[in-house]
Amino acid sequence: MYQKKNSWKRVFLYLFVFIVCIVILYPYFVMLTTAAKTDSEMYSTTAASLLPHTWQWSNFVEIWKAAPVFNYLMNSVIVSAGATLLAILCGIPAAYALSRMRFKGKGFFLGAVIMSQMFSPVVLLVGIYRLMTDMGLTNSIWGLILLNAAFNQAFAIWLLRGTFTSISPEMEQAAKIDGCNTIQSMIRVLLPMAAPGIVTALIFVFINSWNEYTIALTLIRSDVLKPITVGINKFYGFNFIQWQYLFATSLFATVPVIILFLLIEKHLAAGLTAGGVKG
Repeated sequence: MYQKKNSWKRVFLYLFVFIVCIVILYPYFVMLTTAAKTDSEMYSTTAASLLPHTWQWSNFVEIWKAAPVFNYLMNSVIVSAGATLLAILCGIPAAYALSRMRFKGKGFFLGAVIMSQMFSPVVLLVGIYRLMTDMGLTNSIWGLILLNAAFNQAFAIWLLRGTFTSISPEMEQAAKIDGCNTIQSMIRVLLPMAAPGIVTALIFVFINSWNEYTIALTLIRSDVLKPITVGINKFYGFNFIQWQYLFATSLFATVPVIILFLLIEKHLAAGLTAGGVKG
């Protein structure tokens, strides 16, 4: 009786997971089918079908001719990778200091880190634009890297602090007894043990930077410097929108993030759990 009850629970669990997967993947299915439609099907006045009558796979080739999609993707990769690297490099020492050291103003700094997450880039857009203009970083990839790293810095620090706090200080003390200084013990002992948390912070910062739109739209004027989130507007017209090209480009834009997630997803759950430790 007990085994039968457990088997029914498992069936309902699998059914629930299946339904959730369908709900999550359905928008991507619509994007795929729409991207493969012809112009006549896209703007037909009759009842539209979900599946195209003629699969127009050439749309995925035409987008590379209609717009510099490759440049947009490379710009997004450079901005996201640069912002992620900068945020992690600055976040690790800050998180280490907050988890291992005692100093005046530590509580205030932690509060400031949390409060900084309350401010949206849209609210600060005018000030950001004036600052970037004074620094000569408008219409610049470097400006986007710095801003994306800055807006994701608080999350990286908070997550990495929780990860470092969950690791016993005795491990570093043992390394110091063996002759390592503070930096050596952090690099050789702490960072390898904190790898899941670092990977989690990395993927979240990368995704946030990849999806950023408002700042890039405001700062970047040159078409060759636009990231994919802004460059995709190439397929918008005043009276006409090329939906099949728009969705085809959107599918290509999701590929780098999916690849990154598949490469490091095994560390993600462990990193999120470590980041939730109270300390």
